[in-house]
Amino acid sequence: MRPDLLARLAARQQAQAEAGLLRRLRTVEDADSPWLVIDGRRLLGFAGNDYLGLAAHPALREALLDAARRWGVGATAAHLLGGHRAPHAELEAALADWTGREAALLFATGYMANIGVLDALLSRGDICVQDRLNHASLLDGARLCGAVLRRYPHADADAAARRLTLRPGTAALLASDGVFSMDGDVAPLRALAAQARAAQATLLIDDAHGLGVSGPRGAGSVAAAGLDAGDVPVLIGTLGKALGTQGAFVAGPRALIEALAQFARAHVYSTAPPPAVAAATLAALHLARQGEDLRARLAARIAQLRAGAAALGLRLLPSQTPIQPLLLGAARTALAWSHALEQAGLYVPAIRPPTVPVGQARLRIVLSAAHGAEHVARLLDALAALRARADAAADPAIATP
Repeated sequence: MRPDLLARLAARQQAQAEAGLLRRLRTVEDADSPWLVIDGRRLLGFAGNDYLGLAAHPALREALLDAARRWGVGATAAHLLGGHRAPHAELEAALADWTGREAALLFATGYMANIGVLDALLSRGDICVQDRLNHASLLDGARLCGAVLRRYPHADADAAARRLTLRPGTAALLASDGVFSMDGDVAPLRALAAQARAAQATLLIDDAHGLGVSGPRGAGSVAAAGLDAGDVPVLIGTLGKALGTQGAFVAGPRALIEALAQFARAHVYSTAPPPAVAAATLAALHLARQGEDLRARLAARIAQLRAGAAALGLRLLPSQTPIQPLLLGAARTALAWSHALEQAGLYVPAIRPPTVPVGQARLRIVLSAAHGAEHVARLLDALAALRARADAAADPAIATP
């Protein structure tokens, strides 16, 4: 008898539910950053990655509508089959210029960009060395292409160097997030660049959460570290976070980009993103490059939250980025805190295994330039009330972090 695949999947889901790890899809009925309407309730959101508050910016709305009138809604084809429109080309050129690279190539999503690049670069038997906390798309990309994946302890560049010595004589890729999506810390980029150079490995940085937020003109964590295209030849970024739209790109030497257009299957065999979205992204890029006021506002909110949490004795992980995780430990505790915050009008979802390691469930508090000081103060007041309830043992379901 063969196993029933649907029954096996259902059993896995049941096990997740019994462990308190089942994730639930919530429908947002309306949005006006940083506010969301869910289940008919207006909630102050601290979950999205709209770091500069650009997703609903009037300039982006106007650019998208104008381009939709000119180009329609969809690209109708893959890039190589007539789907590559003028807004795509303009955006790729602007992204390359912004990041200091020769060229850039668009992908439909960040996940597809990482899968596509690793598949094109690596062959079976090559070695791919990655940070243990890298995004799932980087890890999946290495597994799918058949490379030998070796992971090193988080942010340990010396350990990365040791992994690179495991298969001498084979092609090697060292890959890391620039800013880690669940912990909010920044990779030791200069040390990684030095280790890659010493090992004759290619360095890839996925700067999804750094682009627009850090570095000169918001060019990202790689630029903030003083590294250039020679240090990081493969740079990946997403457009659905600080730029507020959708999609992703790879930037690097022109020869790399031209080869990816041939061999990155996730690019070759996917319909191009809507031209109107590319036009809106180009408007967002111009705002982000000149957005020092937005980055200053965001930095002020980060400082406000961290100071307030410290005064409450709450354990935020060490992060100076918009991602501010409040470590709570048990998955059920994180769920209880999230539910209590929602009852208080705040949307802060719990992050639980397998997204984070067992015992490291958390609230992933995400800040935006759209947040005002009064919004962060409201969140801190709600956290203070939760802390007081925990300390008084008034609610046994809510433990003290």
